[in-house]
Amino acid sequence: MTDDDPATDDRAVILVSGGMDSATAVYEAIDRGYEPYFFHTSYGQETETKERECAEALAEAVDAADFCHVETRHLAAIGASSLTDAEMDVADADLDGEEIPTSYVPFRNANLLSMATSYAEANDCSAVFIGAHSEDFSGYPDCRPDFFDAFQRVMDVGTKPETAIELVAPFVEWSKTDIAERGLELDVPYGITWSCYREEAPACGTCDACAFRLQAFQRAGVEDPIDYAERPDYLDE
Repeated sequence: MTDDDPATDDRAVILVSGGMDSATAVYEAIDRGYEPYFFHTSYGQETETKERECAEALAEAVDAADFCHVETRHLAAIGASSLTDAEMDVADADLDGEEIPTSYVPFRNANLLSMATSYAEANDCSAVFIGAHSEDFSGYPDCRPDFFDAFQRVMDVGTKPETAIELVAPFVEWSKTDIAERGLELDVPYGITWSCYREEAPACGTCDACAFRLQAFQRAGVEDPIDYAERPDYLDE
């Protein structure tokens, strides 16, 4: 796994959720010279329709080489996450919490990266990009640098001998604010991205995903362009 690859003329699969981190990863990959292949999954999350709409809009905006959408309903069937289980409420934001949040989908990134690697190998792509970052891995175990390093080894030994696919997590040591600032430099169209865990319109403004996103824009000194039911001030959090 690397976070500092040189620009190439190769193809890259990008895991695109429809959110701001993955959208920034798309523009980062393009800036490094990669042709983008979008990989998007619906896994029973509350806002899956909105997320797919945003991912498709982004693919159109960048003229993506391909858009692969996969249904991964087994994650909802497995459950144990407030994103997929109707019996569990999405908690209000706790930006300083040290416990793994209920929004954690067990081992989700291993599932998604496995499929993205299959897609990459089938399309002769030389990289898989994921937009995970430091504030993710403080709560989600499958967003840690050690996890990506280990998964790179899985990719190396589990593909054809002639296959060489690099797992690229360009923001793994960055904060959400760093990502927002980089995205603003790259002119990422954040108005067609979605982060809210609870609602498809307007965003709630009070779940973890909304709070981290609003805080990042507030720290960057730019207004988040999407609509919110509430816009709390998270600068002092």
